[in-house]
Amino acid sequence: MNNNAFIPSGWENEIQARVARIAAQLKAADIDALLLADNVSLYYTSGRVFAGYTYITALGEVLYCVRRPVGYEQCANVHYIRKPEMIPALLKSQPKKLALKTDVMPVAEYNRLSQVFPEAEVVDASAMMRALRSVKSPFEQVLLKEDGVRHQAAYERIPSIYKPGMTDVQLQIEIERLLRLEGCLGIFRVQGPSMELFMGNILVGENADSPTPYDFAMGGAGMDPSLPVGASGEAIAPGKTIMVDACGNFNGYMTDMTRCYRVGEVSDLAMKAHELSISVNHRLAQFGAGTPAKALYEEAVKMVEEAGMADYFMGHMQKAGFVGHGLGIEINEAPVLAPRSRDILEEGQVVAIEPKFVIPGVGAVGVENTFIVRHDHLERITNAAEEMIELK
Repeated sequence: MNNNAFIPSGWENEIQARVARIAAQLKAADIDALLLADNVSLYYTSGRVFAGYTYITALGEVLYCVRRPVGYEQCANVHYIRKPEMIPALLKSQPKKLALKTDVMPVAEYNRLSQVFPEAEVVDASAMMRALRSVKSPFEQVLLKEDGVRHQAAYERIPSIYKPGMTDVQLQIEIERLLRLEGCLGIFRVQGPSMELFMGNILVGENADSPTPYDFAMGGAGMDPSLPVGASGEAIAPGKTIMVDACGNFNGYMTDMTRCYRVGEVSDLAMKAHELSISVNHRLAQFGAGTPAKALYEEAVKMVEEAGMADYFMGHMQKAGFVGHGLGIEINEAPVLAPRSRDILEEGQVVAIEPKFVIPGVGAVGVENTFIVRHDHLERITNAAEEMIELK
């Protein structure tokens, strides 16, 4: 191992800049240090996932307190520990005010880490980290654009893998194979303990109207009550739509893209809804930095109501209360494009916009694209064809 091997090659300047931004936020909030423990935060602050902790001070000092894997003992800023109680001995001074990211931290871990620093006032850094991660650096934008290209390449091959008589599950397996061959890592990171999904959501026909407990734009019954979302074994039949919303994680960052397919002709209502989704997507892409996130939701609802399609918008039997969301390392980052959102679009944020419809008897229609927020527009980075493609 060389002295810088803990930080992946090419990530050194990016990680240094992230640590500096975090330190500046800590200093502004009069917080002495931040201790991070979840995989997403560890990846964000080191460029890798490891078992342990990242400790960052308001002075910009960073320590990686590692339990596993072995092999980085000689690397800069890496200290091997068996338990978090060993961290204070590594520090130049003890924090008087310590921040933890508590939104995904179990109570038992919070209590233990609080006891590791008994003299420190413990505060929550969840909102601070969510805001910092929402604005993507040029480095991150390059990774996301790379995702968009590879995501598109896999989607463009979907018509070639369809065979008459397939079920949604059989098609999903082949789509997952395409994505993996393209380099997809096969993990769909979602924030929160009650959100689960395996490599995406493939919905055929009536299954698109099946309610799910998860807060996704579309549902599906799934194959088993232990994972009640997505493909259910529904046969792909003429007159039905096939909605493909599959994972675009090729490098630790994720693009989100939905495209729709059909077998034979589908109803005029379904075609109208699909074209409306494309129009809404293109209209919302005209907004830029400084726009309230809720304004995009309101504009989408206005267009849908004017078209007389509100009954089918963002679900039919069960509706989703948003039209888009931020994404990056996780699929549900800030900002949220929802009616009560207080988020304001910032240049460099990345958002997925997904105005979708469920047409009874036909299935789900609509498109989803990933955009980078620019000062006067949204730059689309998922560029597969948007029309509903016929599978033969």
